[in-house]
Amino acid sequence: MALYLVQHGKSLPKAEDPEKGLSAEGKMETERIAEVASGYQVRVSRILHSGKKRARETAEIITMRLSPTDGSAPCDGMNPLDDISAFADRRSLDDDIMLVGHLPFLERLIGLLVCGNPNQTVFKLQNSGILCLDRVSEVKNPVIRWALMPSIG
Repeated sequence: MALYLVQHGKSLPKAEDPEKGLSAEGKMETERIAEVASGYQVRVSRILHSGKKRARETAEIITMRLSPTDGSAPCDGMNPLDDISAFADRRSLDDDIMLVGHLPFLERLIGLLVCGNPNQTVFKLQNSGILCLDRVSEVKNPVIRWALMPSIG
């Protein structure tokens, strides 16, 4: 059982889309990463996303590829500057949940879960990338099991 964290895909500038939906590149990269995840048979029970358009669109693309058993839905408390401690208290790594959201929220959540410090940068996410946190029997906190990122540079 794991927790999957996804930074939304690249978005349009506010001047082009006031809601900052996904750009063509953001859609393409998200589709590519979702296809790779599907090829690796990543199993997700539910995808939760912030209420922002770019996160919802990213979640929709991934949902089409991974077909989570419980679908996808918006989730309160996942905006860029929301309180990660309150959010983390409501989440479990036992449900194979995928969270699609924003920086700095997601990177702060990773720091909190992996080393108990939201101010500790443990991993630098990329737009459309997927990070898998999982439990290992000999380690107290979750560990980074694997990551799929659109670029390696």
